[in-house]
Amino acid sequence: MIEFTLWDILRNLLLATRWTILLSLVSFIGGGAVGLGLLFLRISKRKAFRALAKYYIELFQGTPLLMQLFIAFFGLGLFGIDVPAWLAAGLALTLWSAAFLAEIWRGCVEAVARGQWEASASLGMGRLQQMRYVILPQALRVAIPPTVGFSVQIVKGTALTSIIGFVELSKAGTVVTNATFQPFTVYGLVALIYFALCWPLSKSSQILERKLNVAHRNH
Repeated sequence: MIEFTLWDILRNLLLATRWTILLSLVSFIGGGAVGLGLLFLRISKRKAFRALAKYYIELFQGTPLLMQLFIAFFGLGLFGIDVPAWLAAGLALTLWSAAFLAEIWRGCVEAVARGQWEASASLGMGRLQQMRYVILPQALRVAIPPTVGFSVQIVKGTALTSIIGFVELSKAGTVVTNATFQPFTVYGLVALIYFALCWPLSKSSQILERKLNVAHRNH
């Protein structure tokens, strides 16, 4: 029987952690890009654009991420499209993240006083100029804490991708457990690694929120 040391277990888990971090980054950056596009559609003056963004957001917020992963991986396979697990995971998490980020940012944009829109319009600015030079800089200060906070949900959401065979941290934990028969040790380390990834993000969100509150009171 092969003996596995604590370092052997940890080394294998850390190797898989790289994929968790990479998938989280891809999902956050990709979701942010799509979410920004949804934001502009959501606040558009055109009813059709607003409706399109609204239905997208409601669809992805109202259905389980697990189901979206299944559709991205197995659903496309029904049409003869062979999708690798990493691509399906990245696609599903990106589209899921976009829906939540778009709503977070919409709320922040709408938190900007209506007078700011009117003042910038009186200067002859178009809609995009208003957003770029007046609205978004103000909304950004409000959006940073909840956006950073949501990144924690993305990191933890990567654990669901193990259901389609993507070997990230939680899937590696299952594989290592089957090899070592040490579930408490393995999953204890998995929990610690997730905590090490998520705690700095949660803490930074709290720090940013306090700083923004202080800055707001000073003004």
